[in-house]
Amino acid sequence: MAARVVKRLLPGSPLAPPKAHGGGGPSVLPCGVLPMPPSRAPRPAVIRAISKNNSGAAENLLGLPNGGPAGHTNARETTRSTKKQLQEAAEYPKDIHHQLAMVDVLEKIGISHHFAGEIKSILDAAYSRWLQRDEEIMLDTETCAMAFRILRMNGYDISSDALSHLAEASSGLNGTRSLLELYKASQVSISGDELILDSIGSWSGRLLKEELTSSAAQRTPLLREVEHALNTPFYATLDRLEHKRNIEQFDVMGHKMLHLPQQTNQELLALGVMDFSTSQSIYQQELELLNSWVKESRLDQLPFARMKLAYFYLSAAGTMFSLELSDARIFWAMNGVITTVVDDFFDVAGSKEELENLTSLVEMWEKHEETDYYSEQVEIVFSAIYSSVNQLGAKASMVQGRDVTRHLVEIWQDLLRNMMTEVEWRESGYVPTSEEYMDNAVVTFALGPIVSSALYLVGPEIMESVIRDAEYIQLFRLMSTCGRLLNDVQTYEREYNEGKINSVSLLVPQSGGSLTIAEARRELQKPIDTCKRDLLRLILKEDSVVPRPCKELFWNMCKTCYFFYSKGDAFSSSEEKAGAVNALIHEPLQLPCSLRTSYPSAM
Repeated sequence: MAARVVKRLLPGSPLAPPKAHGGGGPSVLPCGVLPMPPSRAPRPAVIRAISKNNSGAAENLLGLPNGGPAGHTNARETTRSTKKQLQEAAEYPKDIHHQLAMVDVLEKIGISHHFAGEIKSILDAAYSRWLQRDEEIMLDTETCAMAFRILRMNGYDISSDALSHLAEASSGLNGTRSLLELYKASQVSISGDELILDSIGSWSGRLLKEELTSSAAQRTPLLREVEHALNTPFYATLDRLEHKRNIEQFDVMGHKMLHLPQQTNQELLALGVMDFSTSQSIYQQELELLNSWVKESRLDQLPFARMKLAYFYLSAAGTMFSLELSDARIFWAMNGVITTVVDDFFDVAGSKEELENLTSLVEMWEKHEETDYYSEQVEIVFSAIYSSVNQLGAKASMVQGRDVTRHLVEIWQDLLRNMMTEVEWRESGYVPTSEEYMDNAVVTFALGPIVSSALYLVGPEIMESVIRDAEYIQLFRLMSTCGRLLNDVQTYEREYNEGKINSVSLLVPQSGGSLTIAEARRELQKPIDTCKRDLLRLILKEDSVVPRPCKELFWNMCKTCYFFYSKGDAFSSSEEKAGAVNALIHEPLQLPCSLRTSYPSAM
């Protein structure tokens, strides 16, 4: 697998232009991709052979932690052994808590994709028992809460009504672990009407905070897990960062695996270490190539532009972590960089003439050569848009078996039109209503080019009817509304000082002066929560027009917005999330001292 991924980073990868065919005649691009005159918008030739120093990386990656064939063989043996245990658990169900705990651990350390079939069998059986209100599930608080969370997040139709007996705190409830499972179950709400979950979250969270306060002097591993859950809800995390944290604290979860031999625990840890270390090596190479692309696209020469490549690649690798999703990660990060540059150009740097010129170039697209560049800045920005769209179009069209480039062009055209609307509002002094603002802002938040860049590359076939369907449009609107409002709440002061319109600044006067700024911010939390719940409901919906892997892209982006904006404007800070970038991409796993001799490559 690793060898295949590394090969895709060489010429022919998403950052390398499709090869031209024929002699001196026009280039023939695959799948009807729109032509790219190199004299106007040359594509950066960033892909080069990986350094000779890394020539052995592909062969060694799958051998982690100890390298060579032995490591690879051990991984296969561990996978086979675990598959057998999962199959036996599904065929001869005795302890439902143990079965669910195994699934939970495999998901937490990021290796559940190796056991998809076996996990499905276990969850199918658990769902059947849930519908029958099996006493082994319903009468054990920890098992009931864990079953609810795992089944719902894996797409099973689970009603929170089954938790009604837990809606109120009970004096008979014992154990921090049970409280923690209840609190985590309360977070997977998919409707504002799930008052049972709201109640469970309120009282379980309060009791957990009391436990932290009373045990402040002794932070046990379990209490550290409680603290993490209270401070960082699952919808504000990036999966791969959580996998790393859970691998490094594997002993913390050891209680869930007590039914397995100690050797099996160590083998699962070895598989998690190998899987993470393998992917981390690939992430480093992808980010290096993207850094070269930024330079060769001359985007780093734009003095006004915030360079957020590391953050966008963090969001890509943190959510689309599987090795086979290399193309999706790379284009997600590329388009994130470009949309940020365009946003900065419209907000702070571009004259009205430059912005009109850029918009006109994108509108004309196939005939853009008929229009001159107003400035070098316009040329650099347009060239980056044009190159990335056509490179992505070539790759995605080959994957999908049809030309999807036109859809990608339309997304950029819509984005720039709506950005020009904001320019016109600013120039004329027009103050839109909150509804007008949000209708425009869901587009100008500029998530369209980023999410669409991965849409066609995560596996499923996406027909044009899918992207025109009401469900797809609703997914995009919920994701963008949630992100826009999260951003507005945290960036109000800066944008107010810059004279920019913001949902907070609109809400205060439209309330007739009855709301203060602080109150307006709190008021906006309600629609944010509603959008998040509604989006999760659509993601988990079984009968769906949009395939589940594609729907998850919208949820990934929603989580990314929470990750950067739930506690401030971390996106604008170059330091706030630098530690997360290093943890995911650069810093090797830090295992407990007792395990370092067993896994030296993770030190």
